[in-house]
Amino acid sequence: MTESPASKPASNGEGCLHARNGLKPERNGFLKSLQQQSRHRDRDEEEVRPGMGRRRTAESCCCCGLKIQLVRLHAAPHHGDLYNRPFLESFEETPMLVAVLTYMGYGILTVFGYLRDFLRHWKIERCHIAREKEEQKDFVPLYQDFENFYTRNLYMRIRDNWNRPVCSVPGAKMDLVDRVSHDYNWTFEYTGRTVKAVINLGSYNYLGFAENTGRCADAAAEVSMAYGVGVASTRQEIGNLDIHEEMEDLLARFLGVESAMAFGMGFATNSMNIPALTGKGCLILSDELNHASLVLGARLSGSTIRVFKHNNMQSLEKLLREAIVHGQPRTHRPWKKILIMVEGIYSMEGSIVRLPEVIALKRRYRAYLYLDEAHSIGALGPRGRGVVDHFGLDPRDVDVMMGTFTKSFGAAGGYIAGKRELIDYLRCHSHSAVYATSMSPPVVEQIITSMKCIMGEDGTTIGSDRIRQLAENTCYFRRRLREMGFIIYGNDDSPVVPMMLYMPAKIGAFGREMLSRNIGVVVVGFPATPIIESRARFCISAAHSRELLDQALSAISEVGDLLQLKYSRHRIQPSGARPFDDGVYEDIDD
Repeated sequence: MTESPASKPASNGEGCLHARNGLKPERNGFLKSLQQQSRHRDRDEEEVRPGMGRRRTAESCCCCGLKIQLVRLHAAPHHGDLYNRPFLESFEETPMLVAVLTYMGYGILTVFGYLRDFLRHWKIERCHIAREKEEQKDFVPLYQDFENFYTRNLYMRIRDNWNRPVCSVPGAKMDLVDRVSHDYNWTFEYTGRTVKAVINLGSYNYLGFAENTGRCADAAAEVSMAYGVGVASTRQEIGNLDIHEEMEDLLARFLGVESAMAFGMGFATNSMNIPALTGKGCLILSDELNHASLVLGARLSGSTIRVFKHNNMQSLEKLLREAIVHGQPRTHRPWKKILIMVEGIYSMEGSIVRLPEVIALKRRYRAYLYLDEAHSIGALGPRGRGVVDHFGLDPRDVDVMMGTFTKSFGAAGGYIAGKRELIDYLRCHSHSAVYATSMSPPVVEQIITSMKCIMGEDGTTIGSDRIRQLAENTCYFRRRLREMGFIIYGNDDSPVVPMMLYMPAKIGAFGREMLSRNIGVVVVGFPATPIIESRARFCISAAHSRELLDQALSAISEVGDLLQLKYSRHRIQPSGARPFDDGVYEDIDD
C-alpha cells in the first residue's frame, strides 16, 4: 500500500504502534504510487515482478505425455529465489465426451425432478421436505421452493453417502454405525450393527494425533481431572486459564511470530475476525475458491469484495493495479486498506497457494495479506509449520496468519497470529474473542502436547517422523492413482487428493461401492463443486501404513474399473519402488 503522512512507517520498516483495525492505516492512492515507483525504482528492479522475469522451460514428460513446466523466478535479495524448488500442480482437462455425458446426466435428473415436483403438487407423490402450509400461501415464503430443488431431487438420491455416524476414534481405521433407509433416503433407521475397521480416507487427521492412546490422550485426560471439561466463561471475564496463556505463547514460537491468540471454533476464527480487521472503504481481494468462512467474514465486514481467478497471479495483479489507479467507486478516493485473502491448501482442489508470488505482489503494491492455513499447518513444510515453512519464507511477510487446530493437531478451534499490535487489537474488538466461551482445557492440552511433539520439545522424534511419513504417503498415493489412470487434481505435496468422478450417478455409486469394501471416503458434487467436476476427496494421514494404502488403492482401482472412472488420457507407466524424494517438484500445465 502507499503511505499516508500520518502512517508512514519508520525507516527501519516497522509500522506505527497505533494501528487502526489491527493493521497499519495506510492508504492506496494513484499519485503516491507513481511517486513511490520512481522513489523505489532501484529496489523494484531487484524485486521480482510476478508473471515477469521468469525463466520457463517447457518439456514433454515421457512417462505421462503431459506438458511439464519448470517455473523458477529470479530472486528478490530478501528471499533468495522466490521458489526454492520447482512447483508442481496438475489439473487435467475434462475429456469432452465425459463433460457432455455429465451435462446430459444433470439434464435428465432435472427433467425428472420437475416431473416429480408436478406429481407432488397434485398429491400423487408424497413430499417429505419442509414446505409452506396452505393457509400461509399468501405470506412471504419461509422456504424457497426453487432453492430446495436440488435437495429434493438430486441430493436425496445419494444422501446415504453423507452424515454417517462414527462410533470410534477417526484414526487410520474407524467404526461406523450401520443404517438403512426404506423411503429413498428421506429417513434412516439404525440396525444396531457396527461396521468395524473401515479404512478412513476422509478425516483431516493429517499427522495422526486424533487418537485415544498415547502421549496426547494421556495429557488431555490428566488436564480433565485437574481443570474439568468446561470453563463456563469468556476469556475476558474469568475464563482465562494459565494453559490458555501457555498455548498461545507456544503457538507464537511455533509460527515464528510476535504473538498469537486462539479461538474455540475454526469457522468463527475467519468469519468473526475479518469484520474486525476491515470495514467500509476497504477492499478485499479474495481467491475464487476460498472457504465459506472467509467468504462469510468478508461479507460481514461490509468491505468491497473483488474475486481473482484461483492461484492466478496475473488476475490478482490486475485487480491490485485497478484498485490503486481507480480507488473507491464513484468517489475515487484511495482505499483505506487492501487485504489479499488466500488459503495455504485449498481443501477441494488440493492445490497450494503460490505464496512467494503473492508476497511479492503484496510488497509491490503495499497491500496486506491474510493467509488461512487451516489445512496446511502441520501438513506442509519440513518442520510442519505450514505453507510459509514449505516455501522457506519469513513469517513476518504475512500480516495475518490464521489456522485451525482441527486437522493436524487432532483438536478443535483456530488461531490468529502476527504482530503484537494486531493481536492486542483483536483481543478487544473481535466478537469471537469477547463473547465466545473459552476453549475446553483438555482440548487446549491436546494442542499443547501435539505441538510440542511437532516441535521436538517432547524429547522424541514422533513429530518429525510423522511429518516425514505424511509426505511419503502423499507422494506414494498420488503417484499410484496417476499410474492407474485416474484424473487427480492438486499439488504433489498436498495430502488432500481430489479424484474426479464427474457424472452425478457415479457420486453415490463410488461411495457405496467403497464402503462395501470397508473403505470410507468423502464424495462431493454440485453445488459444492462446479457442475461437471464432481469428485471423491481423499485425505492422507501419517497414521496410514503402506499396507493400508495398498489395500485402499486396490479397492479404488477395482471400483474404478467397475464404474469406468479411469478417465486420464495420459496414463503413467508403473515404475519400480523408489525412495521418496522431497526435492523433486515440477509444474504441470493443463
